[in-house]
Amino acid sequence: MTELKNYKANFMKNSFLALLMLFTATWSYAQEQTYSFTLEEAINFAIENNYGAINADRDLLDAQKQKWETIATGLPQISGAVSYQNQLKQPVSLLPGELAGQEPGTFIPIVFSQPQTASATATLKQQIFDGSYIVGIQATKAFIAYSNNNKEKTELDVRKSVVEAYGNVLLSQESIAILEKNKANLEKNLYETQKLFENGLGDEESVEQLQITLSSVENQLKNSLRLQSITLQMLNLIMGLDIDAPTTLKENLSDLAQEQIRLDLLDEDLVMDNNIDFKIVDNLNQQRELELKLQKSLALPTLNAFINYGSTSYSDRFNFLGNDSEWFDSSILGFDLSIPIFSSLGRSAKTARAKIALEKARTQKSETEQSIKLQHQTAKSNYLFSIEQYNTASENLALAERIEKKNEIKYTEGLATSFELRQAQTQLYDAQQEYLQSMVEVINNKTALETVLNSKL
Repeated sequence: MTELKNYKANFMKNSFLALLMLFTATWSYAQEQTYSFTLEEAINFAIENNYGAINADRDLLDAQKQKWETIATGLPQISGAVSYQNQLKQPVSLLPGELAGQEPGTFIPIVFSQPQTASATATLKQQIFDGSYIVGIQATKAFIAYSNNNKEKTELDVRKSVVEAYGNVLLSQESIAILEKNKANLEKNLYETQKLFENGLGDEESVEQLQITLSSVENQLKNSLRLQSITLQMLNLIMGLDIDAPTTLKENLSDLAQEQIRLDLLDEDLVMDNNIDFKIVDNLNQQRELELKLQKSLALPTLNAFINYGSTSYSDRFNFLGNDSEWFDSSILGFDLSIPIFSSLGRSAKTARAKIALEKARTQKSETEQSIKLQHQTAKSNYLFSIEQYNTASENLALAERIEKKNEIKYTEGLATSFELRQAQTQLYDAQQEYLQSMVEVINNKTALETVLNSKL
């Protein structure tokens, strides 16, 4: 018996430890979970989890609910009412005394009803004709179309923001790698120059020139390390993650820039109806047209029907819930016809204002169309220029590397001054940054062109 108790105790203890270890492992995994994305994976993740994208989905759902809310106003409406009254002091009416054989000019006070009354009524209302209802249904469809377009625009904006943030993270990472390499080379050069100076084979100015260059590179490296953290936090924010979530990128800047070079995109025609800004301004025109129709519909008559059924009971005490109470039924069928006759030209002024608003919307649509054409041409030009800049920056970087290498050899052999070496190094560092920035520009300008064309989400 004692062995059985010990066995149960050990079993419970081991089970508890196993559960504790499982919980600890699960918690540790949750704490150490990392995210890793290619650019397209980051875009898709952001479209699902970005804060603005989530609210755009909610706006679309809200528009769909609003559509049904408007439709429901034209469908049968049933309402009920229950009333109870207890006349603590009943009103008195006066009847002419002649009715009871009294002298003319006298009156008899009389109470016509019992003090307590209860009633229950149900009413069915149905709209038969209302011009504004028809326009309202059309307006809800237009609003859903606008919400869909707003969701699409949000996704395009999210995509553009992710591309820029992703590229900035890669830019900071590449900058850090280059600056660390430059720093190592400078430290080596400074060490060798310092030794030559200490042995009387060099001058102090050469040491100082290298110290200046090294200090500048060290400051740039520190700044790049800070920027790496900030750009990664920005990317996390856009994707809907905690800004401090551990996130890594699967792509490198050079390969990504090469993938973004698509000259065929420059030949793609602009389809105006695909541009999201044109779609939205077209929605605005539809809304203004419906507003004009609404003002015109307000001059039409409205017709509604109703039928109700109710029951009323009277008593001198509260016994309406008992079987001995007597209820009297009543029912009414009716129609309400409202005809606008004269509004002192108020409706005419509202209709005129709606026409003006529609004309303004049409003008805005024409302006937007021309603006989009200009954006397309500008985006094409910027994209082509960024590709050309990328190719030029790549060639200039190769030249700057060779020039810096030659000057470094000349310097070690005493054929070049420290000032000439510093010039070559500075030129190389500028070429490196221009090359990195040119790759980012290729990526961003391609996205800008795709946004105008709306060729990809």
